[in-house]
Amino acid sequence: MKQYLFTVLLTATVTLVLSWSVWQLALKYKLYPGIRARDVHTTPTPRLGGIAVFLGIAASMAVSAGNPYFAIVWSDPQQMIAILVAMALTVLVGVADDIWDLDWFIKLGAQFLAAGIVAGWGQLQIYALPIGGMTVVSGPVGFAISVLAIVVVMNAVNFIDGLDGLLTGVCLIANAIFFVYSYLLVRDIGASTYFNLASFLAATLVGACAGFLPLNWSKAKMFMGDAGALLIGLLMATSALAITAQYPTLTGADFGRSQLLGAFIPILLPIAVVILPLIDFGSAVVRRLWAGKSPFSPDRKHLHHRMLDMGHSDRAAVLIFYAWTAIIGIAVLLMYLASRQDWPGAYWIGVVYGVIGAAACLVVTVAPRRRTARKTAPRPEAAA
Repeated sequence: MKQYLFTVLLTATVTLVLSWSVWQLALKYKLYPGIRARDVHTTPTPRLGGIAVFLGIAASMAVSAGNPYFAIVWSDPQQMIAILVAMALTVLVGVADDIWDLDWFIKLGAQFLAAGIVAGWGQLQIYALPIGGMTVVSGPVGFAISVLAIVVVMNAVNFIDGLDGLLTGVCLIANAIFFVYSYLLVRDIGASTYFNLASFLAATLVGACAGFLPLNWSKAKMFMGDAGALLIGLLMATSALAITAQYPTLTGADFGRSQLLGAFIPILLPIAVVILPLIDFGSAVVRRLWAGKSPFSPDRKHLHHRMLDMGHSDRAAVLIFYAWTAIIGIAVLLMYLASRQDWPGAYWIGVVYGVIGAAACLVVTVAPRRRTARKTAPRPEAAA
């Protein structure tokens, strides 16, 4: 655990220092776009935070290469190199979009290419699911599903980047929960070490988000932009896929006495930690297609926009998103912890926690502190 804590602190420190440096350079050379119609902020703000996030994570990867505790992570160098290449591609295209506003088709093509590098060259694919060790997908099908999953998560994470500190905080909480899950899962399935790629990537993401949050918290000095949001989505999806590499070892394994709930929780938790971005992404795609538009066409109807229109302040909306993320993720994590015991174990703890927490969040969400909904003048649509 000390090595993971070191990874978090190293990534956070490097990201914080570089974020400040990038912010100063962006201000000096006026590297920031104008205000878009759907933006909540009213002052031109640099959107190049993804550069600092990328370099912070890359620095931790470089240091880990010489750390004997992470030797198992580098046992297949091609895998790590593929991740780094996919990261670099994502950030380059993201930065170009943050500065010049690229066509959505170019961005989507780059996302599929990055996902293909991870799933193909890096061989991080869905091979099996923890249902008695049964192989569910293989070959081309597994590759296609893996690429699609990465692209969906990348865009889902990018879609919630609309308020100061929203994306950064939500992903910090989600990856902290996922880190605990992956850290315990690997030992539970009989591995000889707690060190694994999924936990390492989650730790670097926690550190990167923690390091960037001081400059992104209200009132934000800098945003991650598409470069940072897509990068975080890429690595969150990659860490989830990395866990599936452990699943074949579950043949004959007993996740508690329940082969129903206990077996499916390892599938549910990676989804639970990104459930809000996925809901926002899914609703946006359906909404836009229903209106006869491209799924990537811009609008001002994301979940955070709706919360502002309900009367929540920017900061209140962000904190509510944090609460929802923590409630859902921790509830499923508690259920997983219970699945390590005899049935029925303590599943009820996670269920009760989730029900009470969700009820409390729902009340706060639908009953904003400011009763008068924010009036928003009609504005022309801009890039999403």
